[in-house]
Amino acid sequence: MWDPAKYLAFGDHRARPFHDLVGRVAAEKPRRVVDLGCGPGNLTVTLGQRWPEAVVEASDSSPEMVAAARERGIDAEVVDVNDWTPQPDTDVVVTNAVLQWVPGHAALLSRWARALPDGTWLAMQVPGNFSSPSHTTIREVVGRPRWQRELAELALREPLAVLDPAGYADVLVEAGCEVDAWETTYLQRLSGPDPVLEWVTGTALRPIRAALDENAWTEFRAELAVELRKQYPPRADGATWFPFRRVFAVARVRR
Repeated sequence: MWDPAKYLAFGDHRARPFHDLVGRVAAEKPRRVVDLGCGPGNLTVTLGQRWPEAVVEASDSSPEMVAAARERGIDAEVVDVNDWTPQPDTDVVVTNAVLQWVPGHAALLSRWARALPDGTWLAMQVPGNFSSPSHTTIREVVGRPRWQRELAELALREPLAVLDPAGYADVLVEAGCEVDAWETTYLQRLSGPDPVLEWVTGTALRPIRAALDENAWTEFRAELAVELRKQYPPRADGATWFPFRRVFAVARVRR
């Protein structure tokens, strides 16, 4: 279950990779622009602003996110990306910070590219920080004896949950695309008490939150907070630096 308000707590930082991604899409007058994994719709709105003549198709697997997007006037639908198929007039497909949740998504990307019309733009971005302290610390705490009973069966994402830029480029070139792939590490300046904990609470900790009752969740967060403070100590001015790697690929179908 997603919490749109928690996700938007760091809206500016989460939006920047989206804009960097879409900025590399050179479509001029697309007929249909698709946002797969639209979240609360705050970024989907910008697609309609850039391409006002296009039909904007938006979907997300989370009913809570779809409800938030609809409150913004977006005609979003609940759709699992594994089940999505393109309409014949699709000219742009954007999937931003979604595919890291989908096991085996390289095959899904290939299937989309092979199904899309010639000339279609396919733009994707995933976080590439699963080997960073924010995630290794979560896995370390989950592995402690205290949490073995409640969390032993929990599948957390490992560093290989996503590919590097060359890996995505290979997948998309083999599917018949021209590809521009790259990575960026954003040095994010976070503020407030335990800001890295608050960041991962809106994303990486969701499966853990779902597995624990309220008391256990409070205890887990407190235990994790101690460790994250060691990894991400605040500066003298109270701010915390949070490096965040992102992996991008923008492809154009060429057959």
